Amino acid sequence: MQADDTITAVATPPGVGGIAVIRLSGPAAEQIGKTIFRGAHNHPPKFTTHRLYHGHIVSAVDSAVIDEVLAVLMRAPHSYTGEDVLEIHGHGGYLLPQRILAETIRAGARPAAPGEFTKRAFLNNRLDLSQAEAVADMINARTERGLELARSQYQRQLTAEITALREGIVDAIARLEAAIEFAADDPDIADDMSIPNQLQEIGHEVNSLITTYREGKIYRHGVSLVIAGRTNVGKSSLLNHLLGEKRAIVAASPGTTRDFIEETVNIHDIPVRLTDTAGIRSTADAVEQEGIAMVWQRIDAADAVLLVFDGSENLTTADRQIVAKLAGKALIPLVNKVDLPRMLAPEVLSDLLPNHQAIWISAKHGTGIDELLQAIHHLFLATERETSAGTVITSLRHKLALEKASFFICQAMARAARGGAPELAATDLQDALEALEEITGRTADETILERIFAKFCVGK
Repeated sequence: MQADDTITAVATPPGVGGIAVIRLSGPAAEQIGKTIFRGAHNHPPKFTTHRLYHGHIVSAVDSAVIDEVLAVLMRAPHSYTGEDVLEIHGHGGYLLPQRILAETIRAGARPAAPGEFTKRAFLNNRLDLSQAEAVADMINARTERGLELARSQYQRQLTAEITALREGIVDAIARLEAAIEFAADDPDIADDMSIPNQLQEIGHEVNSLITTYREGKIYRHGVSLVIAGRTNVGKSSLLNHLLGEKRAIVAASPGTTRDFIEETVNIHDIPVRLTDTAGIRSTADAVEQEGIAMVWQRIDAADAVLLVFDGSENLTTADRQIVAKLAGKALIPLVNKVDLPRMLAPEVLSDLLPNHQAIWISAKHGTGIDELLQAIHHLFLATERETSAGTVITSLRHKLALEKASFFICQAMARAARGGAPELAATDLQDALEALEEITGRTADETILERIFAKFCVGK
């Protein structure tokens, strides 16, 4: 599909920078380039595809020079979008890129919608839908593992898996249709048990992909951890140490932390959003009571809690009350201040939290932090597969489509196993096929496309 209009956008982030890229895509890209770009001897260039030209962007109104730039035209179909694409590489900053963008619009382009360049790449069969989603995931990746998963999806690893599953289902449909057509001539065809066995293998492969979603979701979206405990147990010191910088004020006065401090840190390739909270205690201060109520709201919403105790003091009533309120919540108990004389006996804590192994740390000196990082990773990915184990899905959309396909495959397998009408089993498999093709975009409707590409940044 070739669009009949030309879109334009600044493809680099706004703000101060060395270079800004303005991108155009569409049938008028080359003509707009000739209108506003002047190369050697102040003439419009005779663009050769995929060649950089040095020159100036000039006003289409009075030919005033706007910026010194490099320009490159990439003719269809050998471009990102599959259309003629013009890129202008000018100086960065706030004003100059917008001036150049305004000239491209004045010369006949229109502002691009979020993700419209990638949407055109999809519509022109340069990318399938899962690859298009991977583009956004690569841009937004916060850890090396997250980037690796996005890159493998962009390089069609998931597409290859879906294609193999699709071929298996198509083969099963063909065999069922043969059973429908030739059952009267050969009764053994209708009783062929190899079809249920084939569908069982396909269903197993689909379900194996589904089980990877939890791992993929964690690497893509990350997890949230709340650092909680009573006052002055060292929560803010722990946050500062995990971040490697002083973000929270540390003081001996109870109630120093009043506002939530949130930061994201990379822990063994998992993006972890850490929240430092006010110390939980009984208080008559109305403001502090409200703050503590909000702490419990954050705890309820978090994936897990780092529950901090003071190892230089005995357990308090406040400690026990906090533990009681956290019943059923995923948590890692931490005993801080091991650099001070120990007062908290390990067996006391074991009795209080019999199903948890406490980690003894010094947030001040870093003792036990490596063990804590391992524990956080293990808490969320205790059964993580080896990174070479194959495709990992990271999108809820993909998971739901696979679950739908699995349902229809199981239904078709049950029909075939009990000798039911092959027409019904074939219909189930057609439904399974459509569900799989939602992932690559073969059967995705416009609503799904709009929802996916609306999440992209403008210019991509």
